[in-house]
Amino acid sequence: GPCTECSCSSGKEPDKDPSHTKKKENGDRLCVPKIFFGTRTHKQITQISRELKRTAYSYVPMTILSSRDYTCIHPVVSNSSNRNEMCVELLEGKQGKSCSYYHGVHKLSEHHALQPAARVYQAWDIEDLVSLGRKLRACPYFAARELMVGADIVFCPYNYLLDPQIRESMDINLKDQVVILDEAHNIEDCARESVSYGVTESQLRAAREELDVMVNNNIRQKHHEPLRAVCCSLI
Repeated sequence: GPCTECSCSSGKEPDKDPSHTKKKENGDRLCVPKIFFGTRTHKQITQISRELKRTAYSYVPMTILSSRDYTCIHPVVSNSSNRNEMCVELLEGKQGKSCSYYHGVHKLSEHHALQPAARVYQAWDIEDLVSLGRKLRACPYFAARELMVGADIVFCPYNYLLDPQIRESMDINLKDQVVILDEAHNIEDCARESVSYGVTESQLRAAREELDVMVNNNIRQKHHEPLRAVCCSLI
């Protein structure tokens, strides 16, 4: 009778491309896990990718996730102090402008130097990606994120793995993946930093004044009074 589990029931040959997810015999897809390799600093990623180049695994598909501070090549945005916000604004195109580097991202992510075909490929580091991006006028930041889809090994700073907000914004899903943390004794500091927040005394005073107004005008008093108490005790 016709097979219901794969495309042969439609008369087509099943997909023979070995680069797609392997299939288990019962029709479930067996996904090959990625290795997420977290380091403390960006500098250490450069050292590790250099080491990778010297091994037999130099041709394994990889990517390096890092911030726009290291990978933005837009002449205006890269020299700004708030690159993230400026990048997002440009991509939203509110001022009628957009980022031509972002629109050329596929030129970089699909470039043969980054595709591990025919084993001419070599492990690369952020500087390699950025200089290739400059040559092709294509965005290294978004190219690195696109390369994550097909990568077997993903290098990134610890906080990309530890901080849930960064994980979400970078589309990192660690379920069933392999996570390696280099120099893991630094994890505590990093975890503390990712859930810490700095406020100034003037910000606290301003918050207290606004909460005073809320409480005095009977606006959600039972919510705002405890908050005001916290501000007062901190001040």
